[in-house]
Amino acid sequence: MGVPRMNRRTHLRIAVTGHRDLDGPTTALVDAAIRARLRAQRTRDIVGVSCLAAGADQIFARAVLDLGGRLEVIIPATGYAAALGGTARGGFEELKARASRVRALTHRLPGPGPYRDAGLTMLDRADHLIAVWDGAPARGPGGTAEVVEYARGAGLAVHVIWPEGARRTGTPRPES
Repeated sequence: MGVPRMNRRTHLRIAVTGHRDLDGPTTALVDAAIRARLRAQRTRDIVGVSCLAAGADQIFARAVLDLGGRLEVIIPATGYAAALGGTARGGFEELKARASRVRALTHRLPGPGPYRDAGLTMLDRADHLIAVWDGAPARGPGGTAEVVEYARGAGLAVHVIWPEGARRTGTPRPES
């Protein structure tokens, strides 16, 4: 069930997908780029739609709230919070408490299927997608590349953010 058209006219609904494994310098670069993108979209009130995963999702959610927008959370599964690491779980709980709306899917355990369903649910509620994505193919179902593919197929505006110098943890930096 999608968002009523009336809400789409008064609010710009922006979903997020992106990598979880961002190093510290990349987190700062991504945060600045997301905030710039959101400021550029401020012609209407912004509703950010996120699953609040570690990395890009939580960076986006904080930016939306800091800039005066509202946050809508899609929880992929009942056991989702428990599957997050300590810092990510704390961010998840804090941001969920600040959300204007929380929708939990009926899956019991997190995994590729529930992540895909959550991504599709977000896209169903969005006018735009911000993708914090290095352009690499999907590592599995429900990942960033797959969500981007679905969004493009649905005709949503997709804004890819991957600032110069950004990297994922575990990806070596080029030698200087």
